[in-house]
Amino acid sequence: MGRMLEGLTPALMEFIQSQKMFFVATAMEQGSINLSPKGLDSFRIIDQNRVIWLNLTGSGNETAIHLSHKDRITIMFCAFQGDPIILRLYGTAKVYDVGSEGWDRHKDLFPDISGSRQLIDVAVERVQTSCGMGVPLMEYQTQRDGLLNWAESQGDEGLEKYWKKKNTSSIDGFEKSGE
Repeated sequence: MGRMLEGLTPALMEFIQSQKMFFVATAMEQGSINLSPKGLDSFRIIDQNRVIWLNLTGSGNETAIHLSHKDRITIMFCAFQGDPIILRLYGTAKVYDVGSEGWDRHKDLFPDISGSRQLIDVAVERVQTSCGMGVPLMEYQTQRDGLLNWAESQGDEGLEKYWKKKNTSSIDGFEKSGE
């Protein structure tokens, strides 16, 4: 049976810390809804109503572009092992680009990972749990290292070129607001 909560409980924080991946959804007033899987050591709980995650370089930059127009976000964790739990965090988010004050203030929460481009700071307004009894049980093997290897091979200069070429507009052609 699903529940709505005002914040994360200690048990839900423990659940999050045991997960190997999570999903992020954002949407602007117009255009496509973005839903992205995330992994690696990229998620931190600040307190019961605040989380932050490290956004790594990808083929697009939908999350940051969407958030620059509309700050709403949903994060979902889904148990593929153990008890059947689906956990959604609803809130608003700020994006801290590499080199910004927010980035400098929070970057030490995470390991130094090649391809790191932003921190997404989420104010959690509502927490929802529901059963995941229809979700398959799956066995975790390991994190993929292709993204890390690719980013490392680009170097800082190559990553900046890639960001300018591939990460400045959304798939719907929207540019990051405020730039």
